[in-house]
Amino acid sequence: MKSAIVTGASSGIGLAITKKLNQMGFQVYGLARDFSKTDYEHDSFYKIACDITNTKQLVEVIKQIKEQAKEIFILINNAGVGYFGPHETLSIKEIETMVATNLQAPLILSNLLLRDLRQSKGYVINISSITAKKSSTFGCAYSATKAGLSHFGISLFEEVRKSGVKVVTIHPDITQTPFYEYLDFKEGDLPESYITVDCVANAVETILSQRGGTVITELTIQPQRHMITKKNKQKKETK
Repeated sequence: MKSAIVTGASSGIGLAITKKLNQMGFQVYGLARDFSKTDYEHDSFYKIACDITNTKQLVEVIKQIKEQAKEIFILINNAGVGYFGPHETLSIKEIETMVATNLQAPLILSNLLLRDLRQSKGYVINISSITAKKSSTFGCAYSATKAGLSHFGISLFEEVRKSGVKVVTIHPDITQTPFYEYLDFKEGDLPESYITVDCVANAVETILSQRGGTVITELTIQPQRHMITKKNKQKKETK
């Protein structure tokens, strides 16, 4: 059975992708800091508690997965964290956390797994953000990390495409997920003003369903209407 590694697999987009991959017959090694609120169970879903910003722990976890998995076919860099507001109001810790989670960890994971993915002619799928493609007032640091992830994906594909590895970047727009739980804004109230986690999971299925030799290298998913709802909550970390 082919294996996938999904970061941020405890909720939101990561959990939806995990469910989709299980339905498609993959075994999934899901990484997240905390699975205590994750009710989903599957014989082919292995929950691994891991702080991906802790490089030493991350390296050890990947080593253990390699010893267990028969064929690593997919790496999905999904875990993300965002802090928003005027740039001068962000703490140094918040900036460091965004860089470590959104950019550093995907680069390290790709580095650790590329040899395996060359053997399986598999996929690296990066969950970036629509903010990587445009200016993002009050989110410039977050969007910078996502833009870095997107550029990494474009460049990596050119580097490894001859070996059969597929590198894909998904740019979701505002999505109905726990990501906004502690932020001062969220998706709009109308269904056409946001996308769902299943929209992203279905996009992953579409990417994996292409004929051999065809690669969807970039995919942007947007709602029909642009609308956000402001909240009166303090800025707080979310994943």
